[in-house]
Amino acid sequence: MPHESSSDPDQDDSDAGFVEVDPTGRYGRYKEVLGRGAFKKVYRAFDELEGIEVAWNQVKVANLLRNSVDLELLYPEVHLLKTLKHKNIIKFYNSWVDTKNENINFITEIFTSGTLRKYRQKHKHVDLRALKKWSKQILEGLLYLHSHDPPVIHRDLKCDNIFVNGNQGEVKIGDLGLAAVLQQAQSAHSVIGTPEFMAPELYEEEYNELVDIYAFGMCLLELVTVEYPYIECSNAAQIYKKVTSGIKPASLAKVKDPAVKAFIVKCIAKVSYRLPAKELLMDPFLQSDEENVSVGCSLRPKAHSSGGSSDQLDVNESAKDSDAEPSRDFSVHGQRKDINTIFLKLRIADSTGHSRNIHFPFDVEVDTAIAVASEMVEELDVTDQDVSTIADMIDSEIRSHIPDWASNNVSPENVAAEDAEPPPENKDDNSPLSNESGLCPGSLVLERLTSGHKYWCDSPTDADGNSPGKLGCSNSSFHESSLNSPNAAQSPGQLEAGSMSDGDDDSGKNGIHGSDNLHSAYRNSTSVKIIAEKLENLLAMQQQELEEAKRKHKVAISDFLNEVSPEIRVEVLNICKLKIPGYEMP
Repeated sequence: MPHESSSDPDQDDSDAGFVEVDPTGRYGRYKEVLGRGAFKKVYRAFDELEGIEVAWNQVKVANLLRNSVDLELLYPEVHLLKTLKHKNIIKFYNSWVDTKNENINFITEIFTSGTLRKYRQKHKHVDLRALKKWSKQILEGLLYLHSHDPPVIHRDLKCDNIFVNGNQGEVKIGDLGLAAVLQQAQSAHSVIGTPEFMAPELYEEEYNELVDIYAFGMCLLELVTVEYPYIECSNAAQIYKKVTSGIKPASLAKVKDPAVKAFIVKCIAKVSYRLPAKELLMDPFLQSDEENVSVGCSLRPKAHSSGGSSDQLDVNESAKDSDAEPSRDFSVHGQRKDINTIFLKLRIADSTGHSRNIHFPFDVEVDTAIAVASEMVEELDVTDQDVSTIADMIDSEIRSHIPDWASNNVSPENVAAEDAEPPPENKDDNSPLSNESGLCPGSLVLERLTSGHKYWCDSPTDADGNSPGKLGCSNSSFHESSLNSPNAAQSPGQLEAGSMSDGDDDSGKNGIHGSDNLHSAYRNSTSVKIIAEKLENLLAMQQQELEEAKRKHKVAISDFLNEVSPEIRVEVLNICKLKIPGYEMP
């Protein structure tokens, strides 16, 4: 292959002539390098027939496709690219294989403004409306690709593979030719791609066009934060571990606009909940200013960062004066209560300032974030679109307490470690009630989801949709359960009650919080019956949960002890002087 080097910007390469010509003699390549990647270089070239400048993409395949069979399998993929015609897909003019130099060459249209990544880094202040226009164009290009039968999957979409025409504001998806080469290499040898943008299922054999939607979500995240996803990871192995474990990039927390964040989360959700390009294009987030006046916000940099790093940007919300339906903001905080249980508080706030707090226990052995979030859609008046957002927040909060946690996957080693060194009780902002000024435990009312999961809510509704008086829960009933099992079947209020002063004689006289409300209720015989029924149901549920907790603990202890040899087991039990109920030595 002829010598290649980057040219001086002031040098006129046309004076030096072509350094290479395609087999038809129509396209000539100059020495000037427009860009380069891990597997390719892009040169400035000229189409003598049309009299226009083009891009000459040269992919080195020696280390990717190691034999002639691999190259032959690639021909149909490359031929397909010539048939793609769409305003948001880079025009693909010609291609051929240079077997002598082990290159594959693609001739495409040229974009002098470069890649979307460099363009975004160059222009620090970009209005949110511009990001939406770019997003719509990318999704329209993906919709075109995915509408083929079978779907055309890019597999390596990223901001480095999206190109910009700066004077017209148009973006086009490129590097489909390289993606085809990489796909063939993946089929023949190993997974090749950009780990930061690869969906979890892409590491497996079964995946579909939704891997491009995941990559698009990561592209949008990068455009908003001007930060590469998973920049906190030092190598590809760390990225792989986080991606396959469902851990989102740290930069997602830097997105301050809840609407932007929610849209990104939809794109990078688990594949079973990920929306296709067609549905995302209809999302209210991408509506024009005329259709949705709440999009009038801009991106502004925070304080300048040191060391020449890119500015990290906030998306500042300015929809408070909008007449559109108020948006919702979610937050999840948790407190570890025992080996397997974390009490979570879901806060739902709307733009009018009203908020609702939902407290519920999460069993790390049984529950999954997506299942719990899905139930809340039906019971707590949240939308289907909020499922992924809430589920991801729950996952993140659980992992902040149990870093190696995965849904329905708690190993005996983890159980042993947690049992040996239980985490300290937190009395700070993570506690279920610490953020609620003036909220006493009795102001939380117990409710149940259809699956049987219980939760406590500070703004319950009755059967008619009206909010009843905040009837307190009986401390005596909670105290009874705590005598049997300190951690089982307790409400958030009861869990916090342990940290209160023992000198609260007023609340202990009759064992009831919110006595004024209850006295009023007692004057109504119907209310008394309702309270009695609720108490009976509560006691019955607590008893069931106690039995279930005992069974789980017995199984966990048995499984843990079975991991060691009988000799060590006997020695350990003798040292600890433990007697395990129902456990028989083998």
